[in-house]
Amino acid sequence: MTKNQKKNLSRIILSALILIILHFTNFNNVFTSIMYLISYLLVGYDVLLEAFNGIKNKQAFDESLLMSIATIGAIILALYTKSGDFVEAVAVMLFYQIGEFFQSYAVGKSRKSIADLMDIAPDFANIEDENGNIEEVDPDDVEIGSTIVIKPGEKVPLDGIVIDGQSSLDTKALTGESVPKDVREGSEIYSGSINLNGLLKIKTTKEFGESTVTKVLELIEDASERKSKSEDFITKFARIYTPVVVYLALALAFLPGIFSFLMGNSPNFSSWIYRALIFLIISCPCALVISIPLSFFAGIGSASKKGILVKGSNYMEVLSNVDQIIFDKTGTLTKGTFEVTAVHPEKLSKEELLHISSHVERYSTHPIADSLRKAYPNEKDDCEIRDIKEISGYGISAKVNGDLVYVGNSKLMDKYDIEWKACEKTGTIIHVAINGNYQGHIVISDTIKENSKKAISDLKKNNISKTIMLTGDSKEVGENVAKNLSLDEFYSELLPQDKVKILEEILDKKDDENKKIAFVGDGINDAPALTRADIGVAMGAMGSDAAIEAADVVLMDDDPGKIPMAIKISKKCLRIVKENIYFSIGVKIIVLILGALGLTSMWAAIFADVGVTIIAVLNAMRCMYLK
Repeated sequence: MTKNQKKNLSRIILSALILIILHFTNFNNVFTSIMYLISYLLVGYDVLLEAFNGIKNKQAFDESLLMSIATIGAIILALYTKSGDFVEAVAVMLFYQIGEFFQSYAVGKSRKSIADLMDIAPDFANIEDENGNIEEVDPDDVEIGSTIVIKPGEKVPLDGIVIDGQSSLDTKALTGESVPKDVREGSEIYSGSINLNGLLKIKTTKEFGESTVTKVLELIEDASERKSKSEDFITKFARIYTPVVVYLALALAFLPGIFSFLMGNSPNFSSWIYRALIFLIISCPCALVISIPLSFFAGIGSASKKGILVKGSNYMEVLSNVDQIIFDKTGTLTKGTFEVTAVHPEKLSKEELLHISSHVERYSTHPIADSLRKAYPNEKDDCEIRDIKEISGYGISAKVNGDLVYVGNSKLMDKYDIEWKACEKTGTIIHVAINGNYQGHIVISDTIKENSKKAISDLKKNNISKTIMLTGDSKEVGENVAKNLSLDEFYSELLPQDKVKILEEILDKKDDENKKIAFVGDGINDAPALTRADIGVAMGAMGSDAAIEAADVVLMDDDPGKIPMAIKISKKCLRIVKENIYFSIGVKIIVLILGALGLTSMWAAIFADVGVTIIAVLNAMRCMYLK
């Protein structure tokens, strides 16, 4: 608890003790009245002060004014009837403050996950100069290409690539992933991670203002400013509702009495004023004004703990209504990195075929060459290689220990009249020939992410009606991925503008405006589609800056399995919001009618206001937890 929360709790307990002592003892009326007033002022002075400041600033109509009028009115009635019993006035203020305490505690609890995430911001960077000296500087002062040193236990201040050392990084605050990430020379690391053990030297690739940690914090700060339709409605509702309630209470206090007096009967003003005070307490919109924003805030906090950044409660609302999801393929459902997935030799062994291929491709900068080198990392200078010729669109040729070796596609084999064999596997096929004799082929493909299949399965369990994939790859590659993942539809050989066109066609076919369409992507070419969709979801770790800026939801660890989790959180959040709205309004309407008819007491009014508020706040806190 904060210092202020502890202070408020002490006031509540002390006031409650005075109230209990007065209830079970018999003091004289004057002393009892004074003690009741002390108890009342002890617990309610700040509410009275807030109401006074509201009137002074011409912004009077809020729950503080309603509580002040109701409780002061109850005190005046007690004095008027000469009962000296202010228990109802003190009880109303006491229970109101208990409700406020619960709200404050709940907000603090849900803010904690956001605060923990905010704590990832680094305070300094250890920069290494040309002489190897270490200087502690502000991360904002570090330029791209600088060498920084990260000691064990320190936060990674800027994005970069490891140039020396190896270690494990705690990325939980960024990605929600509890398992540490191992990094070594050549590994890309992101700011906001915590270095757990080894000493690392990294070469920075981004300025602090463009680094991952800065972007994450900006997304979180902006999220609170984007309100959902439910929040906007409650804000506008309270603005109109509160003054209407005050005027209705005034009418209820005096009009029936005046009408009764004109009819020749007793006006009985004390009874009608008592009913009006009950009406005021019941009408206080605390439960709605507090619990609705709290529900969304708790939902966003819950998602952020799992590495899902929702840019505002308005997007949480849209996310809960997603009916169809359209995926980009490369980098979203697949890893976006080419790997050797099969080796089919004719006469050589698999190792020999990989060896000769990687040897010929060792000087090429093509991604295919990089895949071959990774598949055979033990390459040594044990062969004489000369006359290397890169044939654009075909492949590469070279003389290895005097033998003429061709490594490339089928067109390269056809060019030199070498009979090659087709492969039943899907991917990029690299054929190898030595001195005109075919030696086999190697399959290189973009591998599917480990969680992609489960993600699609979980989405269908979450009542997503259709999953669609868009890709610029060939039909064969697209069909293979779609089949493996059990996608409903796929479109292949697309340009960036084609993706937007197909997305718009799908949007136009919607027969229900409440059903939303999400687009999930990671690259610069996905930014237009992310913006055009009802809701855009970007891969945050490896995704481009343009995609992250364009998206409404960012997955910090590029895991498609987080998409069904995000939808589940949003649906739970919206379900709780609706529960609170229906419950709060329902109870208030029932007790309001009973109060206006004189069939209920101020204790029922306390439950209809404070009791409902506490129940709604506790219900809203459920948004923070997901099984």
